[in-house]
Amino acid sequence: MRIPLTKYGWPQVVTIPIIIIAAMGVFLFAGLALLASWLVISIEVILLILLLMVLAFFRDPNRLNPNDAQLLLAPADGRVVDIELVDNDYIGGRAIRIGIFLSIFDAHINRSPCAARVEQVTYKKGQYKDARHPLAGEVNESNEIRLTRAEKPADKLIVRQISGAIARRIVCNLQPGQDMAGGEKFGMIKFGSRTELYLPAGDNVKHLVQVGDKVKAGITALIRYDQCQS
Repeated sequence: MRIPLTKYGWPQVVTIPIIIIAAMGVFLFAGLALLASWLVISIEVILLILLLMVLAFFRDPNRLNPNDAQLLLAPADGRVVDIELVDNDYIGGRAIRIGIFLSIFDAHINRSPCAARVEQVTYKKGQYKDARHPLAGEVNESNEIRLTRAEKPADKLIVRQISGAIARRIVCNLQPGQDMAGGEKFGMIKFGSRTELYLPAGDNVKHLVQVGDKVKAGITALIRYDQCQS
């Protein structure tokens, strides 16, 4: 049976559990001789909870993506923290930015919002401020993925992976010219983060989520195109 842990979590998904299990063994056998039994049991429970949290963070749930070319799907699990109009050079004018905050309890796999071609991938060093703040996208470490929709309308899109106060590692396996299916996995951000989706603002897009909504990558529809036009 497949263990649902992401390949993007290596090597932490192996080394951290090994360290925790080793520590549990040390406290179990050596601690009983030196410490009160209730203290040893308490430490063992804490370590077990920590182990389960690490494994849960790197989980890679199976997802059945909606087969609808008119939808833009959430690129990350989490909570919608802002929906704003901004100017963007790549989009070519006014753009809708949807920011999703990922807590340490969310699955951290990033997925493509639709069938699209990768045009450019740009990594930027930066700070590690609270990822819930809209300005985090401007000052924090980030990875910007520029896309073109494969279906009509052939809009330019951006998915931006942004590190947070805890995160220190962005993983992305995309290359320019690569084609992705809707909901396809392409990376993750380790230990709390923010993911943003940018799309052209227009009368042909309908918002399907509001600030505060919980979303799931590759499943929850953020946007529906009312008219698929070129």
